[in-house]
Amino acid sequence: MKKISTILAVFTMILISSCDGSQGPPGFDGLDGQDGLLGEVFELKNVDFNFNATDGYTIYRALNPEIFASDVVLIYRMTGTVDVNTPIWQLIPRTLFLPAGELDYDFDFSKKDFTIYAGGTYDLSTTPTYIKNQTFRIVIVPGSFSASINKNNYGDVMAALNLKESQIQNIIFNIVCIA
Repeated sequence: MKKISTILAVFTMILISSCDGSQGPPGFDGLDGQDGLLGEVFELKNVDFNFNATDGYTIYRALNPEIFASDVVLIYRMTGTVDVNTPIWQLIPRTLFLPAGELDYDFDFSKKDFTIYAGGTYDLSTTPTYIKNQTFRIVIVPGSFSASINKNNYGDVMAALNLKESQIQNIIFNIVCIA
């Protein structure tokens, strides 16, 4: 009797597991990328640092859409050009040693926003070329991938993320001042 019950139970399980129901609703589209990798690059072109007494010189932008909590943000400042089509990018944070004193560029980020800071050992308003009409590239790198990239070389980052210059989005953000 136990053998018949066991055989009947196995047969019933096989029969039930092979049943089909109606198809459910379609799922969401997946993210395109190399092996699930999704990197993005945004450009802030010709932006000025805003000054307030609490934070000094800053550029603040909200990220829309928000990034994943595991993502990493890298920010590069254009320091010059080789020619019209070849900008020179430098990873920040960075300290510049100028005749007037030290100038520091730094940044912080969350999944919702980022802030770029300029500070120094002198009155930065005396060197407007370092706080006016600045161009930055903001690179969003998936967190699991960020350890294997040479972050100091902008070209290496773009190649590792399989991104082309034509994919860079020039974004005009509303300026938000933090008081």
